[in-house]
Amino acid sequence: MGLRTGLSAGFAGHASRLPDRLDDLHGPWQGTVVLPVHLSWHQFREFDVAQQEPRLLLYSIVISQGRRNDVARFLNAQRLREDWPQLRLLVSSRMRRACERKLGLQQPGAPQHAGPLTSCVAYCHGSLDCR
Repeated sequence: MGLRTGLSAGFAGHASRLPDRLDDLHGPWQGTVVLPVHLSWHQFREFDVAQQEPRLLLYSIVISQGRRNDVARFLNAQRLREDWPQLRLLVSSRMRRACERKLGLQQPGAPQHAGPLTSCVAYCHGSLDCR
């Protein structure tokens, strides 16, 4: 197996554990989430998702250990988007890349979308005459 094939297979394996779209995540915005035993069998099973620190721990466990349906069930799309700059540091680099590619989560410093100004700057990079 070549390096490229191995890297592609690794991404595909991690990406297959994620829903197809960020909009497929329907986790709660607030309240307490109790993880099933297959995700967390020790004392860390209950998480108040309204508080950022417990939510980051919950999300890192689910992203790292969960199945596709776990990710869709326990993660909230808006919370994940808002927490991603901190959360991306708590998961493996392979899972981070899979989340960023498949779910469209932005890397820190990356533009959220290419609006007219962003497009103009990209197009006119280095030019003094951009209108």
